[in-house]
Amino acid sequence: MASTFLDHYRAEWFDGVAAARRDILAGLVATFALIPEVIAFSFVAGVDPQVGLFASFVIGIVIAIFGGRPAMISGAAGSVALVVGVLVKAHGLPYLLAASVLGGLLQIVFGLLRLDVLLRFVSRSVRTGFVNALAILIFSAQVPQLLGVSWHTYALVALGLAIIYLLPRLTQAVPSPLICILVLTGITMAVPMPVRTIADLGQLPAGLPAFALPHVPWTFETLVVVAPYALAIAAVGLLESLMTAAVVDDLTETTSSKARECTGLGLANMAAGLFGGIAGCGMIGQTVGNVRYGGRGRLSTLMAGVFLLVVLVPLRPWVAQVPVAALVAIMIMVSASTFAWGSLRDLGRHPKVSGVVMLATVAVTVATHDLAAGVIVGVMLSGVFFAFKVTRMMHVTVTYDKANDTRVYTVAGQVFFASAGIFADSFDLRETAKSVRIDLAAAHLWDVTAVGALDEVVARLHRHGTHVELVGLNQASAVLVDAHAPQAREAAT
Repeated sequence: MASTFLDHYRAEWFDGVAAARRDILAGLVATFALIPEVIAFSFVAGVDPQVGLFASFVIGIVIAIFGGRPAMISGAAGSVALVVGVLVKAHGLPYLLAASVLGGLLQIVFGLLRLDVLLRFVSRSVRTGFVNALAILIFSAQVPQLLGVSWHTYALVALGLAIIYLLPRLTQAVPSPLICILVLTGITMAVPMPVRTIADLGQLPAGLPAFALPHVPWTFETLVVVAPYALAIAAVGLLESLMTAAVVDDLTETTSSKARECTGLGLANMAAGLFGGIAGCGMIGQTVGNVRYGGRGRLSTLMAGVFLLVVLVPLRPWVAQVPVAALVAIMIMVSASTFAWGSLRDLGRHPKVSGVVMLATVAVTVATHDLAAGVIVGVMLSGVFFAFKVTRMMHVTVTYDKANDTRVYTVAGQVFFASAGIFADSFDLRETAKSVRIDLAAAHLWDVTAVGALDEVVARLHRHGTHVELVGLNQASAVLVDAHAPQAREAAT
């Protein structure tokens, strides 16, 4: 078994020369897509841009080795930046680094406890809403770069989009976004024009990150300050990473280890905090771009992290001259390819509740700019709609056996907290028949609310002098009745 795992892991790194070349080139494209967003998210968190860039470098390398989803790009993401902004403003960068380390440790614990199974509660409608909201947020993030600019910027974006979409018809040997970056940079260097460049987005790192423990007092008071933020970092980061991993699973028609992704992300965030970087998570926009342009293995993830530092330190003067218009064109393409256009058609074909869940997920995410909030709302709505649907399927049929003066209540469906009230209301507690038989052969009692309702019905009938007989309890329901419903237990046969 160990040999099988090693062979599979080795294949995730190197699956042939052609695959390795695609991974390297796709990772390079992902690097340029990372830069503007990481810098923007650093500003959201209230830290210097190099804090986010250092984090993305460290996270990319660690997650490539220890993560569970090959080809996924992780870095300093907006959802985490939103969580820690208040902490940085109130206590400063050292406390953010401490929260990143503790948040990573919690993610490792969550992975070891296999809490990734919670992703199973995320319905397809929520996942679709998550992807669509991400596409909208990616596009909206480009809008500020297109306001108050000269016509040169619009011309460059248009040319960039033309290269991205038309070049693959001629050749796919090199990713068209990479050609877009090279061509547009060459044009702006040869013909100076009033356009923004990467240098205008913020200060780029001038050296390598250094290992250091966070400079905070190692006291219980410090733990009280950082613990809530660390828990938020862990929860939001895992949610976004697992959702991104699920999207890659769908795109590549492969499976991945979500538990390993949890522990891998935890190790990556601990390393980021120890090297002066903010915690991060999976970045779906960059990940989708990586996959769209051939990235399939761990090598693409590693290259995205390595290239990030390579292009930002030794090649810093040249990278600084890359026009923002080239990055905008790439992100517009990623936005368009990320959006699930078929979901608009499905709104008229799928059940209405599925459409409501999808639209609610999109609306909350776009309104709050928080992917976690949108997913949580979508999951809650899915649960409520499911409970209502199952509740409507539960019904009680009443017949009367005149010969034995017995009223027979035949229960069918699922009896649980949402349907227990309807179940109880189906009984006439002023029963005039000598005895009552409750037939549960076609029903299932799921929780203590259900058996409590049954026990209360039996107790009230007994108080009115009616003999009660329970029949047809399945084994699982009988266990609950024996443990929590003494009146019903006596009536069961």
